Amino acid sequence: MTKMNWTQIQRGVAGAAALLLFSSAVNAQVAGSAHDLSTDPGSQTNEVCVYCHTPHGADVTAVVPLWNKTLPSSTYQRYSDLNTSTLDGTEAAVGSVSLACLSCHDGSQAMDNVINAPGRGMNSGAIGNVGFMGGTPVPMLGTDLRNDHPISIQYGGGGPTAADADGVYAGALGDPDFTPPTKATINTNPAWWVDSEAVPDGQRQRTDMILYTRADAPAGAGAARQPFVECGSCHDPHNSSTFNGTAPNLSVGFLRIPNTNSDICTACHLK
Repeated sequence: MTKMNWTQIQRGVAGAAALLLFSSAVNAQVAGSAHDLSTDPGSQTNEVCVYCHTPHGADVTAVVPLWNKTLPSSTYQRYSDLNTSTLDGTEAAVGSVSLACLSCHDGSQAMDNVINAPGRGMNSGAIGNVGFMGGTPVPMLGTDLRNDHPISIQYGGGGPTAADADGVYAGALGDPDFTPPTKATINTNPAWWVDSEAVPDGQRQRTDMILYTRADAPAGAGAARQPFVECGSCHDPHNSSTFNGTAPNLSVGFLRIPNTNSDICTACHLK
């Protein structure tokens, strides 16, 4: 067996320490946050992730990883129902990652109702008595989404398609008051986002405004697999660190970046 020299050992220890620190930092953004239902008095598990994810038996109809909840079948009122003339993008049905968020946030099922509860084998049902989400209109949005930012809607009024070259979109958006999105091809699939950095780096990060492709885009939206705005475009359910309760830099948790100076809004909207 080949002996490792001291430099290799130092590098290995440093790498392991860095990984541990990174893992702890990421975990700390969920553990103890509002998305950590294991801390609820009605919870009967100390597992943090199980309320949303399961390693086995997940709902494959959900477009989020290893989803552990039944997707809601609610009928939603949407922003377009206001018949505002400023809405110039085509909507798809409420779906994609937004429907996963609404598994809790529309109040149609208990927050601890899961497909596969902790323990041996498949055990569906509630993990204790956490109950339904409260706090209307936020965070319990209900099924009336007319007073919320549009979701499941074309980004920028449409224009980009899966056939576009990778990189910053060079065509004309349906609404010119939007930042052109960036595209990359990952595993033969188009991935779209809006760089949030002051100087765009052209790399998709969790701190960018993530856009989502829809296989069920309506005919009026043109070619399928174009970028749509969903809940996860502005929100990162694993990042509670954006909370700031101190004026004037007030910001809520679970945003992709803090909304200081309306940075979330102006990342996409050219105002």
